[in-house]
Amino acid sequence: MHSPGRGSLEVMDGINAEYDVVVIGGGHNGLVCAAYLARAGWRVLVLERRPILGGAAATEQVFPGFQFDTGAQSAGILRPEVARELGLAGYGLELYHSPIRCASLLAPDSALLFWREPELASRELAKVSELDAERYPLFLEQFGRLAGALDRAIGLTPPALPPSLSGLTGWARVAIGIRLLGRAGMMELLRTIPLSAENLLEDWFENESVKGALGSLAVAGSALGPKAPGTAFMLLYLGSEGLPRPASFIRGGTGQLCQALARAAQTHGAEIRTGETVKRVLLEDGRAVGVELRSGRQIRAAVVASSADPRSTLFELVGPSELEVQVVRRVRSIRFRGTTARVSLALQRLPKFPAIKDPAGLAGHLLVCPDLDYLERAYDDSKYGQFSQRPYLDMTIPTLYDPSLAPAGKHILTITMQYAPYRLRHSNWDAERESLGDRIVGAVAEHAPDLPGLIEHRQVLTPLDYEREYGLPEGSIYHGQMGLDQLASLRPIPGYGSYRSPVPGLFFCGAGSHPGGGVSGAPGRNAARVILRRLRKRDRDARRPADG
Repeated sequence: MHSPGRGSLEVMDGINAEYDVVVIGGGHNGLVCAAYLARAGWRVLVLERRPILGGAAATEQVFPGFQFDTGAQSAGILRPEVARELGLAGYGLELYHSPIRCASLLAPDSALLFWREPELASRELAKVSELDAERYPLFLEQFGRLAGALDRAIGLTPPALPPSLSGLTGWARVAIGIRLLGRAGMMELLRTIPLSAENLLEDWFENESVKGALGSLAVAGSALGPKAPGTAFMLLYLGSEGLPRPASFIRGGTGQLCQALARAAQTHGAEIRTGETVKRVLLEDGRAVGVELRSGRQIRAAVVASSADPRSTLFELVGPSELEVQVVRRVRSIRFRGTTARVSLALQRLPKFPAIKDPAGLAGHLLVCPDLDYLERAYDDSKYGQFSQRPYLDMTIPTLYDPSLAPAGKHILTITMQYAPYRLRHSNWDAERESLGDRIVGAVAEHAPDLPGLIEHRQVLTPLDYEREYGLPEGSIYHGQMGLDQLASLRPIPGYGSYRSPVPGLFFCGAGSHPGGGVSGAPGRNAARVILRRLRKRDRDARRPADG
């Protein structure tokens, strides 16, 4: 299409629009959405509240000389079509695929290593179970087929409820993919989705340590334990690029993905501003026509796309008084319930893990989750409003594959912890933050005794910190729990799963919409396609009288 020159005003839908689209939030999904829209020739403005881009996928210099991923620590589920279509490699994106997916720390002198190469992984598993070593490649093959059948759905717009024939067109290909599984495969997929991770893994494996490592991914970012129904689905979603962990990282930190996305968007004319807080969405006759900044400046646009979570978007930027009662009720019912905490350590040198003899074994994820009962007990603590006394930990040492993240010879250790409930029953996070940090470091020190003496600096982020600083509601890293009742057409709320919000002209493009959280870029890409169709239709409608 032909867009007016930058800085001019175009009349669209009766709006003197300074931009075609204003994107709220400079996280990876907002930037993906902006890059696709700008590439299509539309005038796009991205507004990010924080001084840096990335949101919950940022890399920050927390301490002098030390760069940390303060949110997402890997990009294992980044959609390859996003990287390919936007040409992100040409803008500096470089992925590192670790030769090891994870090392599960079982005891101070014992670990179970899951190599990327299935044959090597099976050889390692044979040390604890010959049967599990035989079944592991079969499990990966079967799991890959099931996940692959669902994969096409990730890039589609969920159908409206009730669905129309046109809304189901793309989903017919998903149905065909499921049919191609055969009768047995179809039945297995339908059986797997509502299962608990525990039930699924007990069908395949006998060793508790194997089940613990594989099942840990099912509850990542979740407020559920591995015995909860539906947790097997999260293995299909988060483990689609490999189990027990995808183990694909970005050189320079996850924030480099957002830098590459920003460069791609700017190359096509998008404007990006940091340190700009959106105070409210401007409405005229019930329709979004732009945004007002905290400074008081108003910016008009034909479309507003929000990568903030749906509750904040509708309640804080629009206002409940502008919404129907049923919509307000449903938004209030969205389950967030963040349970994730993070400890970032700047270290004098690489700590020693006696259980891991091969240094390559430290290059992927390091897990403290010896079995599913351990994981369930960690979850039990959170049910009663306290953080896990024996926490589930997922650690990485990014300086092993990217020494530039720390001063020469020094290292960083990033520790993601569960379960840390957003609401503590007998205290608050401002009082308990450092106690949590001590608990986490102590749990790691059981497997790396020299760790406490190597720490130069420590940062502890609680769910409350993620809400305050990064805008994650209740510390929910997925902008809402990813239970079966909050997926596809039901995400974020029933009736609005197609990226269109209850407010005309306002769209969702963040993790609170389909397919959900994780560094995939899929919500931003999918939303951009919906917005493009809307802009093109309005453009045709606006020009039709002149053509006549």
